[in-house]
Amino acid sequence: MKKAEATLFDSLHGKLGEEVLIVTKAAQLNLLGQVFRPIFAGTVHEVTLGHITLWPVIIKMVNAPFYQFPFPLSIPFEQVVSYSTEIPSDLQFPLT
Repeated sequence: MKKAEATLFDSLHGKLGEEVLIVTKAAQLNLLGQVFRPIFAGTVHEVTLGHITLWPVIIKMVNAPFYQFPFPLSIPFEQVVSYSTEIPSDLQFPLT
């Protein structure tokens, strides 16, 4: 495990049950024909040595800024660019 991933694990492991906003590396993603920026907000459900799982999770899309993904979402640490526990998941902000 890389030092950055170990640091991320240490900081997120103490956040179980808390809301977090995560931005991942991809410039944009495609889900069900909707192209969106990789911004996810949700409750930290699980943190392991390689990934974080959010459940419930909201995918911040331009056309549906509060789309609740129907399954838990696991994000590998190497894909996490930044995260914040200061931004509530119900906050609406511009995505364009």
